Amino acid sequence: MSFKIRDLFCKVGIVNNRFVAAGPFAGQYVFQKIKRQFVILLVFLLLTSNILGQTSWPKTAMSKDGTSISYEVFGNGEPALVFIHGWSCDSRYWRAQIPHFSSKHRLIVLDLAGHGHSGTRSTKYTMQAFGEDVKAVVEAERCKSLILVGHSMGGIVIAEAARLIPQQVIGMIGVDTLVNLEFRLSHDLFEQMVAPLRSNFQQGCRQFVQSMFHPDSDAQIREWVLSDMGSANPRVALSAMEEMMALYINGDVVPLFDELRIPLVTVNGDLWPIDRDANRRHLVSFDAIVLEGADHFLMMNRVEEFNSALEKAILMVLEKTSALND
Repeated sequence: MSFKIRDLFCKVGIVNNRFVAAGPFAGQYVFQKIKRQFVILLVFLLLTSNILGQTSWPKTAMSKDGTSISYEVFGNGEPALVFIHGWSCDSRYWRAQIPHFSSKHRLIVLDLAGHGHSGTRSTKYTMQAFGEDVKAVVEAERCKSLILVGHSMGGIVIAEAARLIPQQVIGMIGVDTLVNLEFRLSHDLFEQMVAPLRSNFQQGCRQFVQSMFHPDSDAQIREWVLSDMGSANPRVALSAMEEMMALYINGDVVPLFDELRIPLVTVNGDLWPIDRDANRRHLVSFDAIVLEGADHFLMMNRVEEFNSALEKAILMVLEKTSALND
């Protein structure tokens, strides 16, 4: 006896357009058969609809210059956490943080203009324009209270974003970034640094980023990062690099942070020393957490330690914010 979904719509006692043989248990047998198959189908449909209902598709927001900014939202809870990637990276670099922090917070990861799945219509990729990208996403999601988390170049971007949306941002967390706000880069040194990128971007990028890993870091992650960043759009990457480093050449980093009245906590590896005194001269509150033996991509190759440190940094920001508001 075969059974198909269309059989569910037949009268009890009729299967595949045939009458069931008469007998005291025939009708009961068919009813139980249909009932069992109906329950299986119903469970399948409920599970399928539940999975589809929970699927979180990427979204887009329009930045000030008309560039489409791709982002994703996970979880619930205030303050929201907005994660901003670094130079020639994208939102995938925060993959190991999404399940951990979305259980308590509304978590937003985005691709800055020219990166990941965001648009590339711009001709110049400035830190201020990146700040506008973050603002567009925050406003699209109507965030009322949030902490900005920025890796590497993202440390400058979160400051630009905080300047644009001061009512929503209660604090900033830098990830292996902002070791010395007073650092001044010479133009000659910058030209030496960027020359290999201009000559052969893929090869130059690998050499540049290789120095940001500890020798004993995870080889698979290291190779993925080197290949991925080396595949970035050279036009976007060079523009962003030039615009970011111009701030350090011209001494424009200090005025940017002088303007902000919110706490900054950094979670850094130990590749570069942190000048806490210099940073505290330009911030209402600055603290740093250093993971020994960790490198520039600590959120990827030291996941558990980094997530614990980031939890601590969030609590520190909340405590400092509360103290500043008293």
